[in-house]
Order: sequence, then structure tokens, then C-alpha cells
Amino acid sequence: MTRPLLCAALLMLLPLSTLRVSADPASSPAPGEPYELVRTLQAVQDDIARGDTAAHGSHVALIRQVGEKFLAADAGVWSNAQNGQAVVIYLLSGGGPQIVRKLPREKLNVDERLFNGALAYVEGRQDEARELLKDVKPRSLPSGLGGQVALVQGALFARAEASLAIERLDDARLLLPGTLVEEAALRREILLVGQAEDFDKFEFLTLAYIRHYRNSVYAGDFWQRFSSGLTQSSLALDERRFARITTLLEQIDRASRLKLYLVIARTAMMQGRMAVTRLAGERALTLSADASADRERAHFFRGVSRALTDEYDGGVAELKALDRSKLPERDVPLLNATLQLALDVRKPFAGGSAAAADKPPVTPARLDLASSTATLARAQKQLGELELLTRERRP
Repeated sequence: MTRPLLCAALLMLLPLSTLRVSADPASSPAPGEPYELVRTLQAVQDDIARGDTAAHGSHVALIRQVGEKFLAADAGVWSNAQNGQAVVIYLLSGGGPQIVRKLPREKLNVDERLFNGALAYVEGRQDEARELLKDVKPRSLPSGLGGQVALVQGALFARAEASLAIERLDDARLLLPGTLVEEAALRREILLVGQAEDFDKFEFLTLAYIRHYRNSVYAGDFWQRFSSGLTQSSLALDERRFARITTLLEQIDRASRLKLYLVIARTAMMQGRMAVTRLAGERALTLSADASADRERAHFFRGVSRALTDEYDGGVAELKALDRSKLPERDVPLLNATLQLALDVRKPFAGGSAAAADKPPVTPARLDLASSTATLARAQKQLGELELLTRERRP
């Protein structure tokens, strides 16, 4: 029997006064004070952060049983400040507010702001929770309580005050390292620093998560946030850091990696970042299957980047060879616009001879980016207009 399941079994079988659970139940007993029950709950949740699926399956029952022990406790135990703080931690760890509301509030030795703020948060009264908790300094509290409060503050202020939310999530990580609180703080913070365009911290948090929590039950949520942070910002659009992006993406499964490279390539193309468009397109080519729709899209992005930079002929040939039926509908107008733009680049100047208009140049033309800003601006404008026209039709 795993430790989480044994903990749950003991909680169901023993009264508060005789409960004894520990990491090694057979060797060292632990008292049954409310704050120690909450420590047991947190230990099980920390196992979840390390990937223990049995802990994940049992912790809901454990939360319920801890709540029942709270209700069965003698009223006198709540004068202990540790037990009062444990009620707040219990709430912020998933405990039921309906349980806490049944406790003798007049006996609870706990800061009123913390108690009411935690209750408002778990009951969905976000504005009230923000008002009650905004001035609380997590580092002034015991680390177990401070880390939980900091995590909640990070969630409460994520939209309105992102910089404060990031600061509080840093507090949560520092106060409770190696716990589910740190794991959750990393998941939440990576999206915020992505939106803030802070690549160095984005990279740091990603590597920290991979190092400590890659097996977490919630790792899937982390990678979704990572993907959003990467593709909804300009983090991946600087060719100078593309090698570092590639290193991060190597941690993801092949299918997800391919999807991200395609998103990066398209985003870069729409913003005129042709170097990144090509780099991401080439990565997608190495990951995609022959004759697949993903392979055609990868060729499309690479072809665009070649045709509009210094490999005109090869890029146009790559675009003309595409199987249009395998491209998403929204990409077809972009393909047409790119081909037209590429052909426009080769058009003779007004006043040139008819013979020159019909006869291609003897040597392949190279697009001089330094002297063709007007042409490139027109290209980006056309692509942008087409993007706006097709946006509502995206799947």
C-alpha cells in the first residue's frame, strides 16, 4: 500500500486524539493536532508534484477526512495559533469552505484578513479576496502559510497587476521549495513572464520545472502554459535566441514540438521575421511525416522565407510545388499573395522594353533587403490584410 493510501486509511479509522501518521507509519508516530493533519495533507500533495498518481487519486478523500477531523476536534485546540493558521492552509489546499464555516469562529486564533481572504478566494469572491489579501506580506508569515498565501495572490493579481503577481509567485517558490506550491507557482508564473517578454526568466522557469517537476501529474498544464507563453508573445521571434528555444522544445514530445514550430513559423511570417520563419520551418520539416499536411505547411513557411529573402528561385519553386489541398484554408490566400509578391519583385521597371518584360534575367536576381524596404513593407501589409480577412475563418 502506498503512503498516500495508508494515510487516508488511518484518517478514516482513527479519532483525532489517537491519529498517528508519518512518512514511515510503522516506525514513528505523529500527533493528531489540526496543523499536523494539514502537514500530512501537504505531504501527499507534494507527492503529486513528483508524479505519484496514487497520491493524486487519494488526496480528495484525504481532504474530506481532514475536514471531518477538524469538526470532531475539541474547541480548545483552536486557541493554538498553529491550528488557526492550519485552517487557512487547509482552505487554500483544496479544503471545503462549508467545513470551515462550521468551526467555532470565535475560538479560531488566526488573522482575520487571512481567514476571510482565504474564504472569499475559495468561494469565488475574487474582488473581495483581492481587497483583503493585497497588503499581506507573505514573507512576514510562517513559510507554510506564507507560501500558500503568495500563490493565491499570484492568481488574484495576474490580470490586473502582473508585476505584483510575478513577485508573489517568486515568494511562493522561495518559501515552499520542493512542494506542490512551488510546482503550481512555476506553472502560473511562466505564462506571466512570457507575456512580459522576459525571455531569460521564461527560460529559467522552464528549466527549473523540467529539472524538478517534469513527472508532475500537472505537467500537461505546464506545457500548455509554456506553449501559450512562447507563441502569444515575441519570445520565439528573435533569431539570436532560436538555439535556446530549440533546446527548450527538445523537452517536449515530438508531436507537440512540431505543432509549436509550425505556430512559430506562421507567427514569424506574419510579422516579417523571415529568418525565424525559415528556422522554424526547417525544424518542422525534420519532424513531419512524408506527404503529410504538416510537411506541406513546413514547406510553405520555408518557401516563403526563401522567396522573400535571398533564395528567390528556390523559394518560388518550393511554393509552386506545394499540394494546396493539404494546406489549411486560411493559408491559401497567404500563399497566393506571397507568390504574387515574389513575381512582382521580378517585374521590369516601367519604361523597360517588351523583350525585357518577357525574358527573365540571365542571372538569378537577389533581393537586396537594404534597398527594398518599400517592397518588404508592401509584402507585410498584404500579408497582414489577408490575415485580418481570414482571421474569423480560423478553426
